[in-house]
Amino acid sequence: MDRQDGDFRVVIVGGGIAGLATAIALRGPGRSVTVLERSRMLRETGALISLQPNASKIITRWGLDPFLAAAEPQIDRGFRLYDVAGNLVREVPLRTDQFGADRVLYHRQDLHSALRSAAVSQDRPGAPADIRTACDVVRCDPDAATVTLASGEVLQGDLVIGADGIKSTVRAAVLGETRQAIPTGISAYRILIPTQSIQGIEGVPDGVKTPEPATTTMVIGNDKRVIMGPGRGGKLFGIVALVPDEQMAEESRDDSWVKPGSKAKLLEAFADFPAWLRAIFDSAPEDGIGLWQLRDLDPLPTWIRRRTIIIGDAAHAMLPTQGQGASQSIEDAEALQAFLDDMNIRGREGRGGAQRALEKVFEARYERVSLIQSYSRQQAKPGAEKGSNRVSLDPGQFLKYNCEYEGAVAWLRSGTRRETTSSEVAA
Repeated sequence: MDRQDGDFRVVIVGGGIAGLATAIALRGPGRSVTVLERSRMLRETGALISLQPNASKIITRWGLDPFLAAAEPQIDRGFRLYDVAGNLVREVPLRTDQFGADRVLYHRQDLHSALRSAAVSQDRPGAPADIRTACDVVRCDPDAATVTLASGEVLQGDLVIGADGIKSTVRAAVLGETRQAIPTGISAYRILIPTQSIQGIEGVPDGVKTPEPATTTMVIGNDKRVIMGPGRGGKLFGIVALVPDEQMAEESRDDSWVKPGSKAKLLEAFADFPAWLRAIFDSAPEDGIGLWQLRDLDPLPTWIRRRTIIIGDAAHAMLPTQGQGASQSIEDAEALQAFLDDMNIRGREGRGGAQRALEKVFEARYERVSLIQSYSRQQAKPGAEKGSNRVSLDPGQFLKYNCEYEGAVAWLRSGTRRETTSSEVAA
């Protein structure tokens, strides 16, 4: 389907999960969608990532399940919590009928590739998205709806969407000031190993090493925790180990935020955790451990300026403790689709309609996302009482609020956002 000069032009800055999901959502007759990605998209970060039921429902409504089937999805059937002595202390089952969809784990690279395939597919409505790589956006003019590349090229849009992550360039243009991401005092080791490699480790509980039915395992001790589970159809085992910065055995602060982690220092940091867990750590290759300092954002005063909006991590970066980061990006894309579809976005009238649509997106999304940011910080607090094995963390505490979501229009109509009490967001 060829683009026409009169098309409504959507320019998306950032080709990650938020940017690609938005490109998929906004394809349609009379629109051209351009995605500008800084990298060459040769590979995505190697880690497992989840789409929660609130996002899985949207993916299914968009007709993307055939694309994501190629990403070897792993349906997660619940959570198991172990204390620092290795005792199972709590189980939280997850069923499809609870929230109308599943919690699904993917290798990040596989999910990214599947979304890219859908964005450029000839078999979906509208013209395929034009994905341009090695395009570093250095400036955005929200009032004119233009972006400038490092090469000097200027792209004009009728709508500009900043999906350029936690270090967003578009965010500064929208706000008129720089808002830096905030160090949260927590760093994380990240590991991916073949699931088969843990089968022979003595003492690993059957529920941990059995990829089907898949469950997420959490091991909690004082103010450290480990979250792990299978992915890529059960072939890979992903691990995230969270440590307060002051208890790190190595320095995590780095300009790149992400650097290689030391296996010896990881084992030192978790010396009081179960022997079977440390044996799993020890099975990782020396160059297979990443370390990064977790950062997020305080809720911003706005996400929009004229015909420019920021979404995803650019607007509401959050800790991974709720597993909602990617899912909230999918929700943002769905909201853009819903409210832009209600507007006449062709020509001069359309540009004004686009601005009004962005205002509705912000109205529908801001309170909900800000609350989930707060939940994620809440869940990052110590999950066990110091000096004891008693686990206080409840991974199911916010599931109902997070996962019963049915889309932005339904959210506004239901008034659900006003039913949340102040006690739920207490720090």
